[in-house]
Amino acid sequence: MEPLDLSKRPPRAPRAKLDGLMLLPRTIDKLRATLPGGIAGDYRIPGMSGRLLEWLGVDEDAIRTAVAQADTDDDVARWLREHTDASAYPKFNDRIERRTVDDIPDKTRFNTMYPWWPESGLTKVIDIIEEDDRRMFGGRS
Repeated sequence: MEPLDLSKRPPRAPRAKLDGLMLLPRTIDKLRATLPGGIAGDYRIPGMSGRLLEWLGVDEDAIRTAVAQADTDDDVARWLREHTDASAYPKFNDRIERRTVDDIPDKTRFNTMYPWWPESGLTKVIDIIEEDDRRMFGGRS
């Protein structure tokens, strides 16, 4: 896959799914931005993408290599199925969809990243991430 420049547009939306798994397209975009020639901008793997990889039991460097060697998203999805239990994807999706700011034990980093969130009325982490992408890029994705 080609590297991405995430200083010009955000990664795909957090609710976007690949092979039934939420956050996977976004995580692939972030990984592509870390490939030689890519620019991650303000995006990084620690956070929701890191949670995804941790929950799946996938090493970040291993999936980065898979992304670098893949021709398409479907190639990455196939690789992931070979290294994880895809039957657990719906459970992860539900967990991510329900996660709120109240579930974050130490909000220090979160408050630094999203200082506007308390006034927004948003409480779901995934909604806050979507709104942050809109704020950073004026609705472009």
